[in-house]
Amino acid sequence: MSSLPNNGSTRSGKSAHGASTFEDRLEQGRLLERAQRRQRPDDETVSDQVKGHTISLLVSNKPGVLIRIALVFARRGFNIDSLVVSPSSDERFSVMNIDVSGDKTTLDQIIKQVNKLVDVVHATDYTDEDLIQRELALIKVKCRPEERPEVLQLAHALECVTLDLSETTVTFQITGPTERLDNAQMVLSSYGVVEMIRTGKLIMARGNKVTS
Repeated sequence: MSSLPNNGSTRSGKSAHGASTFEDRLEQGRLLERAQRRQRPDDETVSDQVKGHTISLLVSNKPGVLIRIALVFARRGFNIDSLVVSPSSDERFSVMNIDVSGDKTTLDQIIKQVNKLVDVVHATDYTDEDLIQRELALIKVKCRPEERPEVLQLAHALECVTLDLSETTVTFQITGPTERLDNAQMVLSSYGVVEMIRTGKLIMARGNKVTS
């Protein structure tokens, strides 16, 4: 990894997060990621009302299944934060990974209702389990020519891959746990994010356990 600049050079103005130097922005990102990783599910700073949940479903590969499942969540007032649907190893079925925020009691009721749907083989809440979790994001950032070396070095430190360069923008790809993507988004936002898209969370059980 390239060494970080130590000359205290700054961009014109300060970011919305109060960071005025390359080192400040990078350190903010590192602190944020460490804080998110250390945060326990029962941390008092996280209300049960806003806790995130990760659910995996195995469903029949048929039209209309997704709508019926989404309606169960909607009727209970749950907003789906992210949703990933992909074919399973058996072409008759699909795998869904759903991220939602809300209280566990209501979510348990939702999962029971979803499990009663004809085309749902099973639905499981994996929130507090040790899983393999990955997301992918594409982030397009404003970047003037004079800022390009700094932006590219910062992106390298954040483990981003450069996909595209133009006279005024640079587009990065980043993969990893949700905390890493949140961190990269926060740090790069000081330059101005033109657009961003994320895949949503993919999960898989560790070892020989089958997730869905």
